[in-house]
Amino acid sequence: MQVIATAGHVDHGKSTLVRALTGMEPDRWAEERRRGMTIDLGFAWTTLPSGAEVAFVDVPGHERFVTTMLAGVGPVPAVVLVVAADEGWMPQSAEHVDALSALGVRHGLLVVTRSDLLEPELARDEARAHLAGTPLAGIPAVCVSAATGEGMGDLRAALDDLAAALPVPDSRADVRLWVDRAFTIRGAGTVVTGTLPAGRLRVDDELELHSADHPPRRVTVRGLQSLGQPHDRVAGVARVAVNLRGVPRAAVARGDVLLAPGSWLPTAELDVRLSGVRGTAPDPGELPEQLMLHVGSAALAARVRSLGDDVVRLRLRHPVPLRIGDRAVLRDPGRRRVATGLHVLDVAPPALVRRGAAARRAAELSGVAGPDAAGELRRRGVVRRADLVAMGVPAEQVTALRAPGAGGYLLDPWLATALGTRLAAAVAAHDAVDPVDPGLPLEAARRALGLPDGRLVEVVLRHGTGSAAEGPTAALTLRDGRVATLAGAGLPPAVRTALDELRADLQVRPFDAPEAARLTALGLGPRQLASLVRNGELLRIADGVVLLPGADDRAVEVLATLGPEFTLSAARRALATTRRVAVPLLELLARTGRTERTAEGGHRLVRSAPG
Repeated sequence: MQVIATAGHVDHGKSTLVRALTGMEPDRWAEERRRGMTIDLGFAWTTLPSGAEVAFVDVPGHERFVTTMLAGVGPVPAVVLVVAADEGWMPQSAEHVDALSALGVRHGLLVVTRSDLLEPELARDEARAHLAGTPLAGIPAVCVSAATGEGMGDLRAALDDLAAALPVPDSRADVRLWVDRAFTIRGAGTVVTGTLPAGRLRVDDELELHSADHPPRRVTVRGLQSLGQPHDRVAGVARVAVNLRGVPRAAVARGDVLLAPGSWLPTAELDVRLSGVRGTAPDPGELPEQLMLHVGSAALAARVRSLGDDVVRLRLRHPVPLRIGDRAVLRDPGRRRVATGLHVLDVAPPALVRRGAAARRAAELSGVAGPDAAGELRRRGVVRRADLVAMGVPAEQVTALRAPGAGGYLLDPWLATALGTRLAAAVAAHDAVDPVDPGLPLEAARRALGLPDGRLVEVVLRHGTGSAAEGPTAALTLRDGRVATLAGAGLPPAVRTALDELRADLQVRPFDAPEAARLTALGLGPRQLASLVRNGELLRIADGVVLLPGADDRAVEVLATLGPEFTLSAARRALATTRRVAVPLLELLARTGRTERTAEGGHRLVRSAPG
């Protein structure tokens, strides 16, 4: 199936043409038929001579209903531009073409209607002159009379050619269905309709409904219809009606959108490049501060801030799901005209807080033409892989990126090198201020580098040591949850002197752990002891109980002389120590699998199995 929208001035015969092609009445409301003027979106479909199916979105032509017209053409890939032979080119013909140009629509047909009333070639040539310089320049033209049937066969053949030339949509694309109509069917509940441009919908799919007036909510597809027939699945491009389970009619309206869960990043702030409507982008400084953004079937207020050249930042009334490369229309409702087209450059832009930030941002985006994985990573420094895809970067580009990363994040190699220098400086500064507690805790390192995940600190360390042997992090290591120097920070002289005295005492009586008073006299408080233990200078066996490294292994050698079993008292005497030391020392040996308790309440060494 292909979906084609009509466009053109009011009362130029768009609905009559659709009715003649399909045999269906596109005007749904009695008032439309009474007044002979379309005021809402109409839908009809037919089978072409080739057997291909085509659906039409019939839009109103009156200037008061341009917002409705834009809601209809927004998601549609092609257009039938209608000009009446007896009236020729008119103001709304021009505004509709401006909107189509802004949206980048380049596939279509020029259809001159009422050929039975006046020579159609004059209107055709006039329309072609007006289309020059737009994406629709050079589209085929057909002259018809719906009243007499003249030219209708040629029109059907031209529609066949148009449908065959349209690009094939990606059935694997993430679903984004803009709602253009919502209603209730008795016994079924809420139904929404829209044009599915790509992707695939299935019955029982779970989707996210994003609305201007309600928080996002999960919904389930209860049923699907396309061209009046039920389906288990529908692939874009297609006109589709979706029956939603458990959603009240009041919770959904035109401009809302159904999304593949977790695949989009709705944004209320974005950077865009103005594309103009006749090949020349307007001066951002001449635009009103507030315009209406038309995207998909949505229309919402947008505040405009010029960044420089043709780049502006938009702040929207509420978040909408956009991707890099999306096209949209900015319309000035006061002047009743399309102000400019745009294409999206960034859906998650950085804050502009420093002087000159806007101009620098415009320069940064000057070369951006579309989604590019390497460029996005360079500009952002660190980003989730999934977020890059949700922003519109092709998944295959993200997969092919050669960049360090962890925990689903990617880190720009240039930034990783710069962060290595910053990390080395942060460790040095920490150790200089607090030499008793050397090594920067991992969480403190993460904060110092401004990284979103502690695992990225390890990435910075690996990048520095792997890319250059003498890089900034070559002398750093991650040890016991801290980023420390390989050599370890030098101990303050007073701590080193106290350690030397303590080591001398323990070398004489290795299991006679110093009492609290002795440690206080040496100037070794809890922080100093913790630092010495962390750096392997002491072995902690209990709070306030420290011995020299290797004391546990030496204790095993002493206890082996006591026979197959021994008591706590015997162990205490053999080790020449007190119960304060012997109890936690035996508990340490038991935790490390070197001793075990006996049935009689004693202890015995655990012998290793013969090798």
